[in-house]
Amino acid sequence: MTHRPRKGVWLVGWDPEDEDAWERYGRRLARRNLVLSVLGEHIGFSVWTLWSVLVLFMSPDIGLSFDAGDKFLLVATPTVVGALLRLPYGFAVTRYGGRDWTVFATGILLVPTLLALYFVQRPGTPLWVFLIVAALSGVGGGNFASSMTNITALYPQRHQGWALGLNAGGGNLGVAAVQLVGLTVISVAGRTHPSYVAAACAPVIVLVALLAAWRMDNVDAVRAAPGTQREAARDQDTWWISLLYIGTFGSFIGYGFAFGLVLQNEFDAGPVDAVGYTFLGPLLGSVARPLGGLLADRLGGARVTFWNFLGMGAGTLLLLGAAEADSFALFVAGFTALFVLSGIGNGSTYKMIPAVFAGRAREEIAAGQDADAAFARARRLSGAVIAIAGAVGALGGAAIDIAFSLSYADGSGSGAPAFLAFLGYYVLCMVLIRAVHLRRRPVGHTAPADRAEAASHV
Repeated sequence: MTHRPRKGVWLVGWDPEDEDAWERYGRRLARRNLVLSVLGEHIGFSVWTLWSVLVLFMSPDIGLSFDAGDKFLLVATPTVVGALLRLPYGFAVTRYGGRDWTVFATGILLVPTLLALYFVQRPGTPLWVFLIVAALSGVGGGNFASSMTNITALYPQRHQGWALGLNAGGGNLGVAAVQLVGLTVISVAGRTHPSYVAAACAPVIVLVALLAAWRMDNVDAVRAAPGTQREAARDQDTWWISLLYIGTFGSFIGYGFAFGLVLQNEFDAGPVDAVGYTFLGPLLGSVARPLGGLLADRLGGARVTFWNFLGMGAGTLLLLGAAEADSFALFVAGFTALFVLSGIGNGSTYKMIPAVFAGRAREEIAAGQDADAAFARARRLSGAVIAIAGAVGALGGAAIDIAFSLSYADGSGSGAPAFLAFLGYYVLCMVLIRAVHLRRRPVGHTAPADRAEAASHV
């Protein structure tokens, strides 16, 4: 007979693989925490990508004259900081709990938001000040790792593809949301009021922090044993998946930061046109992420990711052709397709993580090891790998911004060298999946009988 987990500072006795407990109360508890986790991650992404919008306002009209290289540096800086913070954030949630860490990680977003609001109203502010504020905005990027690690422990393995995809997709929508705010500000108040964009984020931060404090839970199953991240770092599958995540999430966040600046440099688009188109790709890419997780649940994470990279390669070739033909409409269409495909790939790649370790747990059980210990270890390692892959993937976003900066630095107005580099990486990812995952039973694809056996053992 199963019992409700004991409520206290931590909710203890939680086991998402217990079918009876999941149906009686686990599903509702997990859903409530998932909704609030999405909100916290959403505003984190908005603050993280805030500078992708603010740089489009920076012009001599408001006393902030920076060249293309300066602006690409401003958008690359929070990307790097956010990536580096994902490892400690992924660990912190296992120590302090989903509720307590979400409250802290959300509340601290007020610091870079209010600093940005203040300094963008100060003409003549030097670049180094903005770089510091942009770096502080990187704390929003860390929210992803803590949120995903928390959700991994709340859902049974058979539902993790959908749950992780929904959690990440809702968070990724923060990229589109802040860009929509920028579009609204330009449409209503003109292009000389970037402070309004930052001001719109502040009350949402406060609201989400209060909701998390009120309704979220610290769940004991989230706790990781000492050394879990080190153990995950020694596992070769951690790094294979991280390399794939560079290609999917790195593309999504890198393109999200750089899209408006690319349009300005490639087609001399003004701020209104740049902001007017930049939100569409991140919006569709975010919505597509749960679809990637769902497809991976049904077809296998490796198979879906392989075909997804093939599509991203085709989309990159389309961008090269559109740039050569000087077709703005085709270029935007190609970029939007890349956003959608990167979103699908994000979901399918992350589904591979719990599937890999659940598969190993079944092998350990077949070899005579204790089932409870094997699956508990699989969940802990999955959470650690999510943090590592998230950090490495986000660094890929910074690499994309730097590649664009170098590509446009010569004044040619062409991003072709950067796109060729991205194309080469997508081909490399396809080779990697084929060699490592598709040569064996597809990762993430488990027969129904295997799923039932796994659930019965936990």
